[in-house]
Formats: sequence, structure tokens, C-alpha cells
Amino acid sequence: MGPVRRIAQIVHLKPSTVEEYKECHANVWPEVLQQIRECNIRDYSIFFDSDRSILFATFKYVGDDFEADMRRMKENPKVQEWWDMTDAMQESFVPGAISSKEGPGWWKELEEVFYTE
Repeated sequence: MGPVRRIAQIVHLKPSTVEEYKECHANVWPEVLQQIRECNIRDYSIFFDSDRSILFATFKYVGDDFEADMRRMKENPKVQEWWDMTDAMQESFVPGAISSKEGPGWWKELEEVFYTE
């Protein structure tokens, strides 16, 4: 297991989908949760800024090959189905973003500027 990597990301949530987004995340599909765990993601949280309609996600990556684990995540048909559903509720801040399944990424990764334990 490699060193823990902390990751933070943002995406815009379409205001018309707030309740739908919250509902689907209150009932995340077991296959999606299992794949997240198998891809070495821990302590995953998503927060919502209702004033700006921005989702803020944070998680810890505890594996030693992030790119390979993210490829494995993308290969899971149930995860792809989940992303199709949730991407439709969002708008990416990433220039050239197509979807979570293809393109340069969907959620914009943020630079960590301070951390303390």
C-alpha cells in the first residue's frame, strides 16, 4: 500500500436536480460502493454548497497506482451506468470535459494548499 493521497474535487450541480441527486446518493448502488472500495478509495464524502450549486468531494486514495485503479473503476458497467445518471445532473468545470467515462475528467481536481493532522 502506498502513501495516502488526499484528493478534493468540484463540479456544478444543476439546480433542478438537487433533490434527485441527494436521493440517489442516499441509496448508492452496492456495486458502485464495492468498486470504490476495491479501487482503494476511502473516507469519501460529497458536500453541497447550495448558494453556488457546487458539489465538493474529498477522499483518500490508499493504493499505489491511482491511474490503474481509476481505469478499473471506468471499466465497471454498473459504475458507468451510475456516472451516466449522475453526470446528467451536473456540469463540469473541466475544459473539454465530455463525461466521467471519457475525456480529460469530469470533476475538477483542486490543489491542496494546506493540511494538518
